[in-house]
Amino acid sequence: MSRIICIDYGGKRTGLAVTDPLQIIATSLTTIETKDLIPFLKNYFLQEPVELILIGEPLNLDDTATHATPLVKAAIARLKKEFPAIPIQTVDERYTSKLASRAMVEMGMKKKDRRVKGNIDQIAATIMLQEYLQSRH
Repeated sequence: MSRIICIDYGGKRTGLAVTDPLQIIATSLTTIETKDLIPFLKNYFLQEPVELILIGEPLNLDDTATHATPLVKAAIARLKKEFPAIPIQTVDERYTSKLASRAMVEMGMKKKDRRVKGNIDQIAATIMLQEYLQSRH
């Protein structure tokens, strides 16, 4: 089987998470500078088969767009252009950053490491991916 990759897209940084080949477990992959996303994915897709790209959709509580929604829509358009053979699906990213912060505390991560914003991005991507996997079953 192929993997599923999840993207927590941001203006500066982008967190990535991926499933195992059996699509059972979501694992954080890395956080990269957003400008490096397409080259990173091209390289990753050469090494690992990926059958679906998930990307967090930023929405307000009332389902209206946030300031980040246009950025994500533009990223989706670029991903579709660069990787036309891989389907792209959006997932709700509300609360994932807060859940990621809480998870870091519960894991016993040192305060210094919790301040590294890239950690939140990749954990948020992992949470979105795990929720997606759970929703399929």
